[in-house]
Amino acid sequence: MYLFTPQHIKVDRRIEKKTWNKKRLLSIGGICLALLLYGASYFLARGKSKLNVSADRITVSMVTKDSFQEFIPVNGLVMPLTTIYLDAAEGGRVEQIYVEDGAILKKGDPILALSNTDLELNLANQETAVFDVLTQMQNTRNNSDQNTIRQLNQMAEVENALAESGRVYKLNKALYQENAIASEDLKSSENNYFYQLRRRDLTRETLYKDSTSRKQQISQMQESYIRMRNALSLMRRKVGDLIVRAPVEGQLTSMDAQIGQSKNRGERLGQLDVASGYKVRADIDEHYITRIFSGLTGDVDLSGTVYKLRIKKIFTQVINGRFQVDLEFVGAMPLGIRKGQSLQVRLALSNQSAALLIPRGGFYQQTGGNWIFKLNEEGTMAHKVNIRLGRQNPDFYEVLEGLKLGDKVVTSSYENYGDMEELIVQ
Repeated sequence: MYLFTPQHIKVDRRIEKKTWNKKRLLSIGGICLALLLYGASYFLARGKSKLNVSADRITVSMVTKDSFQEFIPVNGLVMPLTTIYLDAAEGGRVEQIYVEDGAILKKGDPILALSNTDLELNLANQETAVFDVLTQMQNTRNNSDQNTIRQLNQMAEVENALAESGRVYKLNKALYQENAIASEDLKSSENNYFYQLRRRDLTRETLYKDSTSRKQQISQMQESYIRMRNALSLMRRKVGDLIVRAPVEGQLTSMDAQIGQSKNRGERLGQLDVASGYKVRADIDEHYITRIFSGLTGDVDLSGTVYKLRIKKIFTQVINGRFQVDLEFVGAMPLGIRKGQSLQVRLALSNQSAALLIPRGGFYQQTGGNWIFKLNEEGTMAHKVNIRLGRQNPDFYEVLEGLKLGDKVVTSSYENYGDMEELIVQ
């Protein structure tokens, strides 16, 4: 019998099964690579999204090089070169109207008459006051002349008495030396002589002071009379202003007065357009206010003839987002233009210079001028290119970067293109 001992017994070992074997790893790697390639191609295809467009639905323009000038179109209104406003210098009631609106007037022609009883009464009172002052001045002069005559007569009497007293004193002095008269007689004649001498001096001084006072009084009255005469002239002028007259030759327009209507002082009655030429008043968007200055030029096309204009005056007050300028014609003025006629003026904002240009189009609304679709040489495909635009006018944009002469671009609207990177033109 054969016996097995523990040393002879063999025990089987458990073999571990390998999960990540080489074959499986290669399979998983192949799948991941495929997924990666698919994802890359997907995202790459999305980055180059394309859109088919019909050639007759887009506008293709060519980049050109030409003389360029930045300008803006503004609407202008023809106005007389000079307009004089007729305001009521004095208030009153409209009594009479001599001419109708639109009449051609000469300087000084009456237009209408106002009545103002208070002003007319003040004029009458002023005339009376001037007459009173004149009468008083004449009376004062007459009284002064009479007083002067009296004083001159008195002066003659005093001088005669002085001469007589001097003669007596001289005679008595000689007689006294011969002891023909007493000393008392000499002393009496001496006293009388010196008395008449002092009397003459006092009379002369009185006559001088009266004469000076009379001159001052008459001078003051004359000054007062002159002032009152000036006030009277002013009052008469104010009453005369109740008849409104044409200050210059021109056409009466915008007449606003009816018989019986009351007008206040300073109220507008109408205006007078001076027939010396025309100007154009234009409205401009406030966006351009910093670029507008006196002397800036523009032009207007009338019946095929271009006329040049220049800014003469700028009204800086902004109303509803717009401000106004006055332009005058340079050189020949168009024939047949009329007040109130509308004109479209091309107002130049820069000088003419050579530049790369593309026509204006709807693409700008979607791109802001930062990029554009540029066509290939065959014209079958257009792709995005970045550009930089400069100045612009109603016809063209100035190209600064991104395009060259002869390039063709899509300038129509991009509204329906979304985020497309390329356009396939069919």
